[in-house]
Amino acid sequence: MPVDLNGYWKIISNDNFEEYLKALDVNVAIRKIATLLKPDKDISHDGDHVVIKTLSTFKNYNMDFHVGKQISPKKICPYDKCLTTISWEGDKLVCVQKGEKEGRGWTHWVEGDVLHLELRACGAVCKQVFQKT
Repeated sequence: MPVDLNGYWKIISNDNFEEYLKALDVNVAIRKIATLLKPDKDISHDGDHVVIKTLSTFKNYNMDFHVGKQISPKKICPYDKCLTTISWEGDKLVCVQKGEKEGRGWTHWVEGDVLHLELRACGAVCKQVFQKT
């Protein structure tokens, strides 16, 4: 049985985010804005159906997917060109994205009332931590 990721989560730390954005070739203006944001996560899942909403004052992202099924690029992010597969690896929700960038993906896991998110691309690793509200 997968871990319970359900809930509303407020960011409490965001380490190495600018380097991660650089690895994705995000332009400097957008990087500067993005590093100032304090995004929240609203996650709901029922079995293998997961909805992750990333909410901020600049841009919101919604991912609605079924674990284990390949996701088309446009479903995750309108300008991405990579194929995405998300699976449970023990108590971690692991995303692997193949296409534009080497080693791209992310991992969500929970420890107590803290949600961890590790973002990866081209050797850059960003670690975000969220507190459940």
